[in-house]
Amino acid sequence: MNEMTQPLLFRERFCRRERRSVPLVREFVREAVAEWGFGARMDDVLLCVSELATNALLHGVPPGRGYAVHLRGDGDVLSVQVHDSGDGVPAVRVPEGEDGRGLLLVEALADRWGVGERSPGKIVWCEFTRKG
Repeated sequence: MNEMTQPLLFRERFCRRERRSVPLVREFVREAVAEWGFGARMDDVLLCVSELATNALLHGVPPGRGYAVHLRGDGDVLSVQVHDSGDGVPAVRVPEGEDGRGLLLVEALADRWGVGERSPGKIVWCEFTRKG
């Protein structure tokens, strides 16, 4: 293996459709972010994963189903993906009271984000470049 080549890092976690899944996902992500050397982005990553997991839980997971979180570290880029089986395409919107701020925060904090197709459902993802 070339000393300049960094291995691809990957972790995934399946989450049940229950409120306590969001703090469990945060802890799962916190461990990987620290271990993989993205600690300078910890707060941004944790806030974004909390928002994406909450959106999946509230809007993307039909009863009896769950959602999955995939983490990938590839060199200086950390990718977070939340897979759910719900319909619809999430979009940034004008906040209404306390609601509607999730993707606005993701858009502001992540270096890139988007929505991909999955059958059934979708993948909402965001990426962070290593700093420091």
